[in-house]
Amino acid sequence: MRRARGERGSAVVDFVLVSTILVPLFLGILQVGLFLYVRNTVTAAASEGAHYAAVLNREPADGAARTRDLVNGVVTDGLIDSVSAEETDIDGQPGVEVSVQAHMPPLGLWGPGISFTVEGHAVKETGE
Repeated sequence: MRRARGERGSAVVDFVLVSTILVPLFLGILQVGLFLYVRNTVTAAASEGAHYAAVLNREPADGAARTRDLVNGVVTDGLIDSVSAEETDIDGQPGVEVSVQAHMPPLGLWGPGISFTVEGHAVKETGE
């Protein structure tokens, strides 16, 4: 009759097998959360910059500067590639569009970075 072997060392194997699944899953969830945070923050800053530039007697450059100020306080400068603002038409009305180009590096040791562009729009005050 064979004698049953003990389960010595099986906890190490279980730990390794579970860790190889949970660590990448955790890093992926962290990456998605960080991306959503940065994207939402930059979107809100672009919208605020567009509304700031749409006020009477302000230029689109004022909106771009306001957007940079808002983003610099929250997101690191290395993530923002460019901020631009221009006058545009919004449904036939004069308006301002602020665009922010940014990127997110990969959180883990591999994987591509994510580049994205967000825009904020506002109808310009005409004073009429």
